[in-house]
Amino acid sequence: MIQDVSPAKGLQGSVKLPADKSISHRSVMFAALHEGTSTIGNFSEAADPHSTIDCFRKLGVTIRELHDDDHTIEVEGVGRDGLQTPTEDLDCGNSGTTMRLLSGIIAGAGVPARLTGDESLSSRTMKRIIDPLMEMGADIGARENDFAPLTIRRQGPLKPLHFPLPIPSAQLKSCVLLAGLFGDEETKVIETLPSRDHTERLLQLPITENGNKKVISSSLDANIPEQSYRVPNDFSAAAFWLVAGAIHPHAEITLKNVGMNPTRTGALDMLQKMGAEIDIHPKENDELEPVADLIVRSSELQAIDITEEIVPNCIDEIPILAIAMLFAHGTSRISGAEELRHKETDRLAALADMLSKAGADFTEYDDGFEIRGNPGFRPKPAAFESYHDHRIAMSAAVLSVMARDVSQVVDAECTAISYPSFWDDLASMTN
Repeated sequence: MIQDVSPAKGLQGSVKLPADKSISHRSVMFAALHEGTSTIGNFSEAADPHSTIDCFRKLGVTIRELHDDDHTIEVEGVGRDGLQTPTEDLDCGNSGTTMRLLSGIIAGAGVPARLTGDESLSSRTMKRIIDPLMEMGADIGARENDFAPLTIRRQGPLKPLHFPLPIPSAQLKSCVLLAGLFGDEETKVIETLPSRDHTERLLQLPITENGNKKVISSSLDANIPEQSYRVPNDFSAAAFWLVAGAIHPHAEITLKNVGMNPTRTGALDMLQKMGAEIDIHPKENDELEPVADLIVRSSELQAIDITEEIVPNCIDEIPILAIAMLFAHGTSRISGAEELRHKETDRLAALADMLSKAGADFTEYDDGFEIRGNPGFRPKPAAFESYHDHRIAMSAAVLSVMARDVSQVVDAECTAISYPSFWDDLASMTN
């Protein structure tokens, strides 16, 4: 699908954001391991979390989608010992979260299974999770030792692991901790740079902190709590509208019930440092995840540096933050973001292609960019390739509303991976 995007005279309105994918994935997984029924509201409609549902159904877990206005699901948890050996492959689709976290559960539970994915997922290395899981006693077969399909089994006992996290990765951290849930002795993950903490929050895992070092533990002693809550709306989706509202000269956008987990909102901090006018109205709730309504208005932005220490807290938002930098006073820099070369596509290369077509003044590096911004910048209209990457497609759309004439986003349907209603929401605000 090729999506035309016209320059916008204004961006006004309220957007109903999609539910948080990261929490939706985990809600199903943890509810399946809980002994009892969990009711989860505002479950994500995106494709990736439904790959997680499909996989757990194949593992013998009953999951009902109620098809109500709040997209509620019910999960009949089977406990740690109740997962069944699947009779067919566990197809993770395009979802790295599904494959990496599920691998930890499969290895920990000792349930033999084969995990597959689509062409994109099968091109992403799984070595980072394979190595620690094999240290814990799993036997894992992989294509070229690194890539899916993954065949996982465990015949011997599960071994505890003390694992200094080599990179700030929530998927790697969660994979090891989820395997550790099945061990008699504690597995410990040692984290020195912060990454998303949804897993330890929702499982209420024991944590000790010493300076910048955080040690998260898991074992059979950890109770797996019921997962009945309402999933917050996705901050990563909100980030596209925060940037669009800040860079457009005639904009005011309201975003409701946005998840405000402090390990996820690095992009908000960066935009505020750039001078974005964003009102934050926290909502009272009894959930483990904080929520707020956000209002963003047209802003005068200043250049900023995003360094290696900051990147983990805004890794998914780097593409759209690069768009904000184009319209800021001065030269901005992104460094330490080489992990973006190993996402759904090489996002740094995809961004470079987009910026080049738009006529931007920038320099690409192995780990990021230098972007020379200009508040008066008007992108050249172009046919922007999405590379089948939802975040690249949505970043191209925000760039295009600022262009001189109509642009196109190629393979625009990929936005459904995380944000099925994105194009409708964009049309509603520009009408």
